[in-house]
Amino acid sequence: MIIFSLESQQQLQESRQQQLREMCSSGRERFTGGKEDLQDLSAKELENLVVDDKHGIIYCYIPKVACTNWKRVMFALRQGEPYQDPLSISGELVHLPTQFLLLNSFPKPEIKARLKHYTKFLFVRHPFVRLISAYRDKFLNVKEYFYQNFARDMMRRYSGQAYTPRTAEEAHASGLHPSFYDFIQYLLDPQTERNEPFEPHWRQMSRLCHPCLIQYDFVGHQENLQDDAEQLLRILGLENIKFPPSYENMTSSNSVKDWFVTVPLEARRELYKLYEADFSLFGYSKPNMLLDE
Repeated sequence: MIIFSLESQQQLQESRQQQLREMCSSGRERFTGGKEDLQDLSAKELENLVVDDKHGIIYCYIPKVACTNWKRVMFALRQGEPYQDPLSISGELVHLPTQFLLLNSFPKPEIKARLKHYTKFLFVRHPFVRLISAYRDKFLNVKEYFYQNFARDMMRRYSGQAYTPRTAEEAHASGLHPSFYDFIQYLLDPQTERNEPFEPHWRQMSRLCHPCLIQYDFVGHQENLQDDAEQLLRILGLENIKFPPSYENMTSSNSVKDWFVTVPLEARRELYKLYEADFSLFGYSKPNMLLDE
């Protein structure tokens, strides 16, 4: 793990902020879907912003980007001092929708006031690594909701799997699951987006957190999670909260090429276009090794 000095961390943060400002300035309409300001965002579009009124914090959580651990931190803050060790808080508990105060629960004038005065932060991740992580977690494990609502349909439509087991448990026991390429075809299928917006675990990060309409004070990266988390907690004056240590995740940027071996070149290029905003806004390099002949 690379350890950054305090000065280099500040420079890195300034660089990320600058990247966002420049990209939002040059391609605002493209990155906002034509929305002019916050007034154009529906309550549904603000459902990922968690508010802590006591500490003046707003956190936009992105599934598959350390959101369980950040929700643990937000939960500990909400309970008040002496702060509970976030690591001791159940991951299942913090994913219950009733555990947090969400920004969309306030009237629009109060939403605007909080966004103006509170410290707002989010954490992002390499877009393709995040997709791989979502696929591994939701389709290679026994997840009944994802099996019934997504996996069975993917296997039928893209693998020609006429028979699919009744439950996720039965499918797992039979070794049946959508292939990674099935998942990519599902994302690229125009029918998917027509039916309803992408499920949050693979919805574009920019569509979850609207960084060209909300000016974030801190942009963390999963690739530098521990250092960024410590820096943010210092900024917030919360050094007595310890961010949970992250385990060595099996989904690394180095393994991306291996995952895409089964995905045809044209599909890779289409997928990049689909997530291009996330690459551009958050400073991730175009993955040319996957997109060139």
